[in-house]
Amino acid sequence: MPNSLILAALPTGALIGVAAVLFFVVLIFFAIFARYIGLWIQCYMTNAGISFLQLVLMSIRRVNPTVIVRAKITAVQAGLTEIYPISTRDLESHYLAGGNVPNVIRSLVAAHRANIDLDWQTAQAIDLAGRDVLEAVRTSVYPKVIDCPDPKKGAGTLDAVAADGILLRSRARVTVRTNIRQLIGGATEETIIARVGQGIVQAIGKTASYKMVLENPEMISETVLNQGLEAQTAFEIVSIDIADIDVGENIGARLMADQAEADMRVAQAKAEQRRADFTAREQEMVANVQKNRAEVVLAEAQVPVAIAEAFRNQSLGLVDYYELKNVQADTQMRSAIAGTGVGK
Repeated sequence: MPNSLILAALPTGALIGVAAVLFFVVLIFFAIFARYIGLWIQCYMTNAGISFLQLVLMSIRRVNPTVIVRAKITAVQAGLTEIYPISTRDLESHYLAGGNVPNVIRSLVAAHRANIDLDWQTAQAIDLAGRDVLEAVRTSVYPKVIDCPDPKKGAGTLDAVAADGILLRSRARVTVRTNIRQLIGGATEETIIARVGQGIVQAIGKTASYKMVLENPEMISETVLNQGLEAQTAFEIVSIDIADIDVGENIGARLMADQAEADMRVAQAKAEQRRADFTAREQEMVANVQKNRAEVVLAEAQVPVAIAEAFRNQSLGLVDYYELKNVQADTQMRSAIAGTGVGK
């Protein structure tokens, strides 16, 4: 049966439904075509090798086709696809992993132009590790200068004391370039700043006089540079320059003065302790004297009792008693004349 007869045989409502479905199908087709035709033309004109169906499937996989197309075009135009096996699927995988696809491609282009050994696998690994791979490549081409200490941390100078006790305040500028091979797992700028600061403090501390540091500041930078401070870091130290050195106070003299004052306080404390011991000993002797006097008074109080007992026992006569009183009176007189006060 001809198609015209089949359509004529269908009800009017069915014809309207079929026409509506066909209209929506055509509308969806044109919408998809209008969305991706520009990107497909770009891919076709640049030999990017991305088909129209791949563009549609990218959206289904929640991949931004614009980002992938531009990155692939950049890689093809720069000749990266002839050196590294970068496929469209690799770009999509890196995008889905949370990587910055345009940044990685730009870093590879910059590395290729600067003859830096950087491949696709290493670049995407650095990017997924959270490092800015493009900035790393730029730092490899144009070394970066780092202030030591970091002014953002609030520390204005590196304070170190020479062997003669003079405080020196210094500032250094460290020129570094990125070591691409150690960028993954390598220490950051903070480690470089800390190591350089430690090296400068040690070098100044080993110097016999602060005058030697002022006369030859390059001696400090050379000593620090030869210590291999860039080990296990993401950077290679190109140079260390002492930007400024200021002379501070005499720490050695202040420490000696503080030590002398501390020794004086210790001596005073010991002297005070001895004085307290002597005072306590003196009070103890006074107490012993008072005790002995009390015992003498008690002993003298027993004399009349003994005399009375002697009278009762008839061991002592009246004449003997008067003779004893005469002896006592004579003794008191002699003591009064001599001024000893004995017998009072």
